[in-house]
Formats: sequence, C-alpha cells, structure tokens
Amino acid sequence: MTPIRRALLSVSDKSGLIEFGKFLYAAGVELISTGGTAKALQNEGLPVKEVAELTGFPEMLDGRVKTLHPSVHGGILGIRGNAQHEAAMADHAIAPIDLVVVNLYPFEKTVAGGADFDTSIENIDIGGPALIRAAAKNHAGVTVIVDPTDYAVVTEDMKANGNAVSDETRRSLAARAYARTAAYDTAISTWFAGQVGEDFPRWQTFGGALKQKLRYGENPHQSAALYVTGEARAGVASAAQVQGKELSFNNINDTDAAYELVAEFEGPACAIIKHANPCGVALGANCLEAYTKALVCDPVSAFGGIIALNRPIDGPTAEKITELFTEVVIAPGADDAAKAAFAKKKNLRLLITDGLPVPSDAGRAVRNVAGGFLVQGRDNGHVAKGELKAVSKVAPTAEQLDDMIFAFTVCKHVKSNAIVYVKDGATVGIGAGQMSRVDSARIAHSKAKEAAAASGAQEALTVGSVVASDAFFPFPDGLLVTAEAGAVAVIQPGGSIRDDEVIKAADEKGLAMVFTGMRHFRH
Repeated sequence: MTPIRRALLSVSDKSGLIEFGKFLYAAGVELISTGGTAKALQNEGLPVKEVAELTGFPEMLDGRVKTLHPSVHGGILGIRGNAQHEAAMADHAIAPIDLVVVNLYPFEKTVAGGADFDTSIENIDIGGPALIRAAAKNHAGVTVIVDPTDYAVVTEDMKANGNAVSDETRRSLAARAYARTAAYDTAISTWFAGQVGEDFPRWQTFGGALKQKLRYGENPHQSAALYVTGEARAGVASAAQVQGKELSFNNINDTDAAYELVAEFEGPACAIIKHANPCGVALGANCLEAYTKALVCDPVSAFGGIIALNRPIDGPTAEKITELFTEVVIAPGADDAAKAAFAKKKNLRLLITDGLPVPSDAGRAVRNVAGGFLVQGRDNGHVAKGELKAVSKVAPTAEQLDDMIFAFTVCKHVKSNAIVYVKDGATVGIGAGQMSRVDSARIAHSKAKEAAAASGAQEALTVGSVVASDAFFPFPDGLLVTAEAGAVAVIQPGGSIRDDEVIKAADEKGLAMVFTGMRHFRH
C-alpha cells in the first residue's frame, strides 16, 4: 500500500470538506482543487494548488472544461509499478494523484426543484463522472470518494495504515463510485426521455440511493433493503418515522399501498390495509369518522394491519386507533395529542409525510420477470360521473353515483379479480385476488355478513349497497351473486361480448348499472 501524497478535491456538496481537508493537509497530502472547492479550502488557510496551475490551462467555457486534461487523468490512470506507464508520466511531467474526492453537480435536486430545460442541462456533470470512473478503474493505486459520509472511512484507514488506504477499502469505494455514476446517468436519461416524449426508450435503467437495510424481505430467508429515487412523490419512502420498531419489507409494501389509496380522495378518508389489499376504506366528516366507518367493513382482518389517513391525525382519532393492534399508521401530519396517544404503543410505527402522492401523476411501475423486467405507466386512470354510461332500465340515484365512483376508485387498489361493495361512502364488503370474479363477489358478501354479526346488524352490510368490479363481468353469474348479496347498483367497465346478457340480468333484478369504459386490473 502506497501512502496518499496528492489528492484532487472537486465537490458540489461541501459538507465535511473542511475537516477532511485539514486532516489531509496535516497528513502531508498535497491538495489540488477547482473553483468553489479550492476557495472553500483556501478560506480556511489550507494551501491548495489550482487545477489550472497543474494543467497550464485556465478553466474555460463557463467551467465546462477544467479537469479534462492529461495532467489530471494521466496522474489518476497511470498504473503504479508499471514501468511503461511510469516512464510516460515522467516524460510528460505527470505526477500521480492518489486520492480523488468528487461529488457531482446536483442534477437530481435541480430537476426535482422544477428547473427549466437549459438549467437542467447545465447541471449535467461531465468532468466529475470522468474523474470518478478513472479513479475507480485504477483503484489498485487510487482511492475515490463520491460521498462525504465516506470521509471518516478513509480517515480511519489512513490512520491505521500509515496514510495508505487498504485494498479492501479502495475496492469497496470503487464499487460505490460506479454505482453513483450509474444512478446519476439514470436520473439524466430518465429525465431526458421524458423531455423528448419517449415512454419506453431503447435502454431502460433504474437508480436509487440506499435509505435503509431491512431485517429481511417478505420472509426471513430473503434479504431486503429500501432505496429512494429522485422522484418527487410524497409517500412511505420519504416519510419520517416518529416512533415504533424498525419497518419491515412487508410494512413498507403495505404502507405504500395504503397511502396511495387514501390519497385518491379529496375529503377526509381512511384506508386499512392487510397484505397489500384494503380491508376497509371510508370517507367521513373528519378522520375519526372515516376510521370508524372503515373499521366496520372487516374488523377481524384489520387486526395487525396498516392504517392510512389523508389528513393530519388528531388526539381523538389516535386514541381510537390505539384500541386496535396496528402495525403502521401513516398520515400527512399528527398533532401533539395524537403523538402522545401513539407513544403509549411503543411498537406501533408512526410515519409522517410532507404531503400526499398525486394520483394523476405519471410514473413507472416495474416488475421483475426471468431474464428481464416489465415496465408500465402508473395506473393513474380515473372516471368522472359525466363519463359513466348508464346501460340499465333503472337509473342510479345521485347518492348511488357518488358511491359508485368511490367503489370503483377503491377497486383500482384491490388485487384482481376485485369486487367492492360500498354504502354511504364506506366499503362494506371486499373480495380480492380470486381466480374467479364470482368467488370474489361471494367472499365479499361473506365478509359483509361476518361484519354485520360483529356490529349487531340484522342483515349483511351489502344490502342496499352499490358494487364495483375492476373488470367486466364475462357472464351474468357474477352479477347475480352481487344481487343476491343485496346490491342495488353496479359499476363496471363493460366490454364483454356478453354485455347484453349481463345488462338483461341487471334489468331482471332491477339493478341500476353503469359502464366506465376503463378497467383497473391489479396483479
């Protein structure tokens, strides 16, 4: 291991820079730098050689060209111990550079802040990635740092190894460096594809930064971690955890499903999720009413579930929630009384976000398959009352139309095949993930009867409800099951070759039925 004698520092994020620079100087390391980084170090009294002095060329083209020079890249890429390389470096008066400290122009932050096209382009770093990749390639003799959190790692390594850095650390930092430039280029390519209207570019990449390692995945034998992307979308990945145990893979997955669902509604709403499916969703005059109505739908399944609200939580709502064993509560806020109530349940995870995800946002949904991955646009489809097509003899009432829109919106977030019964702005029966739509309808009815028994009602909660189906009824049988459950109005996409038979069955049962022309499969 060769001691570090010369270091090149050029950073946008200057956190920790001065302390690290002082350590390097005290260790006898010559400091080379550029622009703002050089000034920051010089202002602290540290002697710094400007890159322009090293190369013999000034920074030019508004700073676009400063480090792209043989005196810089030759010093980084020259292989230590290689006689030919060392001779060439000597012939051209190129001294080795042993440490490269670079973090990149803040492209992701610039784009997330809504910058215009030209500003975004100017925040694409060119020299930085070139320096990083060069240093990482020659990691056998060069140490590269792309993240200020790694200053401490290199500091301790140098102290332990006579100002040298171990092979293991250099390799680890090199791997991290390539991951960073890959994620950076991913952010740029994704943004640029959107600018030119390419939904599915020829090469598709994904990038993210590690937020936390998880205890395990869906099951204990699976490893897992949470990564965050540059997407400016409020949700579980950006939420602050106020209290509770560490989040698990399943917690995060289910909480995301809950928060995306509850964000669909303008008025106070609550969604209770279990295994990524809603077991109760409701609107209310306030959070407490919405939660109370949502819980009625399936109180048994709600045990150990995830609760999402689209309004800040108050004390009375929190007190009510703590009566039930709950894994996670997520909301865009919580007052002091609510936090105090939740604090009594030390294992309950309370997540607070800085807003709600916007249901109409575009975005990508990704799923792995053997040898590749599937990419599709986020399901941001919605139907309005004016877009519904009435197909039955009986017309739905205004109240039924409200419940229909609500039910079809919930359906969008239920695993297919999905059937959702709704009454008075609350789900009263949900059937999810069945191979047969008929089975989903029956299961939802069965759940409604169980919930009725638990609440002391004399009949299934589905009596007098509206029912939504995420896709068309291919035969009248599924529709007839919903009629037997007591549904009086139906909302479904339509489009079956047997639509006429289904409409006839609805008319014979006196059901109001509308078609949406849009389906919401969720697999």
